[in-house]
Amino acid sequence: MKKLAILLLVAVSNIALAQNDGPIVKITNGTLQGVVEASGIHSFKGIPFAQPPVGDLRWKEPQPPLDWDGVRQADHFGPQAMQASVFSDMQFRSAGKSEDCLYLNVWTPAKTAKEKLPVLVYFYGGGFVAGDGSEYRYDGESLAKKGIVTVTINYRLGIFGFFAHPELTKESEHQSSGNYGLMDQHAALLWVQKNIAAFGGDPNHVTIAGESAGSMSVCAQVASPLSKGLFVGAIAESGSVLGTSLPVPLNKAEDIGVKFTQKIGAISLEDMRKIPADSLLKLSAGSHFPGDVDGYFLPESPKIIFDEGLEMHVPLLVGWNSAEVEYHSVIGNDSATVSNYKIALHRLYGPNADEAFKHYPAATDADVKAAATNLAADRFIVYNTWKFVQMQAKTGEKPVYQYLFAHMRPLMVDGKRDGNTIGAAHASEIEFALGNLATNKVYAWTDDDYKVSATMENYFANFIKNSNPNGSGLAHWPTLQLNAPKVMLIDVDSNADAVKNQDRYIWMDSINK
Repeated sequence: MKKLAILLLVAVSNIALAQNDGPIVKITNGTLQGVVEASGIHSFKGIPFAQPPVGDLRWKEPQPPLDWDGVRQADHFGPQAMQASVFSDMQFRSAGKSEDCLYLNVWTPAKTAKEKLPVLVYFYGGGFVAGDGSEYRYDGESLAKKGIVTVTINYRLGIFGFFAHPELTKESEHQSSGNYGLMDQHAALLWVQKNIAAFGGDPNHVTIAGESAGSMSVCAQVASPLSKGLFVGAIAESGSVLGTSLPVPLNKAEDIGVKFTQKIGAISLEDMRKIPADSLLKLSAGSHFPGDVDGYFLPESPKIIFDEGLEMHVPLLVGWNSAEVEYHSVIGNDSATVSNYKIALHRLYGPNADEAFKHYPAATDADVKAAATNLAADRFIVYNTWKFVQMQAKTGEKPVYQYLFAHMRPLMVDGKRDGNTIGAAHASEIEFALGNLATNKVYAWTDDDYKVSATMENYFANFIKNSNPNGSGLAHWPTLQLNAPKVMLIDVDSNADAVKNQDRYIWMDSINK
């Protein structure tokens, strides 16, 4: 009788709570049983959104998931994508890595399937070589408590996600290869359209977001014609596929793939697909497989797509941090003197070195660290993100909201500084924006930190709900006007101010055309 009652409840509402058990949800491929968190939020983890990309499906666009019988337990994360241990700040909750990695996770406050709540789909960062939807900093419970159905996903990385080769192009019905990781994200968005209503979400009110490689992914999804109608807003935290991060032409990506197969002695595509995943990961160490203009997911370069206004016209919340990377990436391990700084500028810019110094000046040795940090950050990711701001504001026909995250992390629990003494480091805003400071045990978080987090999370939540970050109790955040741009400075006392350093970005744009 108990089983019959559960089935009847599922049939009526698509979401139910079995006695003494977790919530039950019926989706297109079968029935799931999740977990009721202490907060009352329902979580469903490790949900397959595509078939395992293994065997003959290695280096193919993701295929729709298969149905299952019975009730699938959705109480633990699926495996992380194949990856090496690259970044020490990544704290995974998944049980190891696997090529079988295409799973997603849902946190929902809904108690019925009729609530039609706004939805966030978040793409992790990690340079397209690392990352996982199970990381503590991406946990969706805090945003769910604000009335948002929150989804994190996994996507293929490295050689598994971005390998291109003429044989792959030939066998593809689209005559394309590469970008499998980006197509995994697209498949997850299709899954959301088909299934998120069962969790109380509104498939017509989906926002995508991501940081670093996740932000680049957001930009790529906005550019792809395959995305039309799949989301209504985008949040980009430090990164784009514009500027100096443009995907390479398909033939160049194929050439990289051919050289790699020659290097490892693989004769055919069949040979490549037979290599065990662990072995392939080791063989690919030190190799880079870039995103490409594959002719399918990206029919043209993103530059052309945005220039011609062919990207998705959706509201955009976008920004970066005040000290994305340190000055060492400009001057190396040399002492921070004006003389060494100028030598580095000549090495980097040759005849344009004097112009570089004009835009990133250092009058004394004491100024060098800040000047070189600004240059390093702009070269690394700020300029490319600024380019996204400019292009979407020019041709996207919808509001753009720009921020600068300027709040430095506190001391670590051991009383030491984490190394960045200039400003807010790359990726440091994630826990603030998603309300997950408490999940990071490395830092001794203060009341000011929690104040900043509440401000940033509320801005994000308002944007996800209303396509506008403004709301009660928050400083007004104006839309970006290209002729007089203003930026929201996010810190203990957040406020909107005129964009500084516009001349730097314009100069960098002029030398990268």
